[in-house]
Amino acid sequence: AAIVAQACRLIDAAAADDGAAPDLDSLAAAVGVSRFHFHRVFKAVTGITPKAYANAQRARRVQAGLAQQATVTDAMYAAGFNSSGRFYAQSPAVLGMTPGAFRAGGRGARIRFAIGACSLGAILVASTEQGICAILMDDDPDVLVRDLQDRFPKAELIGAEPEYEQVVSRVVGMVERPELGLDLPLDVRGTAFQQRVWQVLRGIPAGRTVSYAELAELVGSPKGARAVAGACAANALAVAIPCHRVVRNDGSISGYRWGVDRKAALLDREAGK
Repeated sequence: AAIVAQACRLIDAAAADDGAAPDLDSLAAAVGVSRFHFHRVFKAVTGITPKAYANAQRARRVQAGLAQQATVTDAMYAAGFNSSGRFYAQSPAVLGMTPGAFRAGGRGARIRFAIGACSLGAILVASTEQGICAILMDDDPDVLVRDLQDRFPKAELIGAEPEYEQVVSRVVGMVERPELGLDLPLDVRGTAFQQRVWQVLRGIPAGRTVSYAELAELVGSPKGARAVAGACAANALAVAIPCHRVVRNDGSISGYRWGVDRKAALLDREAGK
């Protein structure tokens, strides 16, 4: 975990300096291990490759730049891209839409959604062309729609499509039986650190829990329990990214974005109670 944390700092530093991400050989040499060993350990700890981590970090800079820079071109250079072709080619994968649409609050993006019901209350499922971008839960369906509108204020939100109901049904099935998982593509958006946390969370099986401190160790940031808790709180894909499986050090249930009662119900269900 120590060499992974060191490598992540090197990648982060390169991104902060607007430079290209270090290649695999350079990272392995910097942490003092072989190329093969470094790649294997990095993926085992984070769940993603060093290249995927670097891309996620760059995605974070793209997102921040599009919100802060005067033009898309300014954001491109601020994120360390030297080629507009590479920037536009990679942006749909990291943003779920074109840079211009992201900067405009989702303008021009088409997001399909539908609301269903499950044992935990109302559930909203939404998807971009890349995959499911939101799984939200609440007692009030209107709250869920407002939440989606706040996330994508200028996107075209398309509801009530009969064929999309099948996607919602599969998500509801996953909520009712989390051990089955969800075999549908996800459009996961977040900072590089958040994506590391979420990737590790997806590897925690139903019926098992980890503490925030243990999760911080797993992502290579042993002193980052508070940051890990923040990443859990930022998760917009309920149950598919199982942040409900993270508990306090003493095993007690802590806060949950979708409500502590829902977290307790999910954990009881997964424990066979």
